[in-house]
Amino acid sequence: MTLPLSLPDKPSLLTADTSVVININATGCAETLLKALPHRVVVVDVVVDEIKGGLRKGRQDAAKLAQLIDSGLIEVVALGPQGLIHFESLVIGASGGTLDDGEAATIAYAADVGAHALIEERKARRLAADQYAAVSLGCTVDLLKHANVARALGMSGIADALHNALIGARMRVLPHHIPWVVGVIGDERVVACPCLPEVVRKQALARL
Repeated sequence: MTLPLSLPDKPSLLTADTSVVININATGCAETLLKALPHRVVVVDVVVDEIKGGLRKGRQDAAKLAQLIDSGLIEVVALGPQGLIHFESLVIGASGGTLDDGEAATIAYAADVGAHALIEERKARRLAADQYAAVSLGCTVDLLKHANVARALGMSGIADALHNALIGARMRVLPHHIPWVVGVIGDERVVACPCLPEVVRKQALARL
């Protein structure tokens, strides 16, 4: 099944998964990025709890997320009755057909209210496409590719944000975004990003 991709230009509702919040924090320009977007960005309370759990591993994303919430740039939402039904269907069952709580809550909320789900994990995107085909999917790179963000940060700023997220959060780059990311950050930075596919890094090294 073809996955729905990218985000609309007109104001829309986006709900971000845990990994996307971590990526946004890692860009080093979270406030500028979110202020530039025309979209309303929310996280399900399940995602907030999941990020708070990272404190045990020494991660500071909970504090950074709290700042974004306090400033009104990200809102916290809860699953309604139908959302909870979707959530349970995504977390209960055989491991091959279930997701982590944050991913499941993000898809469930998007399916319930018609939001765009910001998710990068391959399995989560596959299950969303298979079980909730009407849910449009986006990712961190889609946010950074938005024209408003380009105007706010400039291409050098976007390059720095991408590099920061790749190094600081090991951001997953979906295959169809790799050529754009490589073109923006340049071969020298590509080589230094271990989270990018090895073949991409080897190709970049050969060009240096």
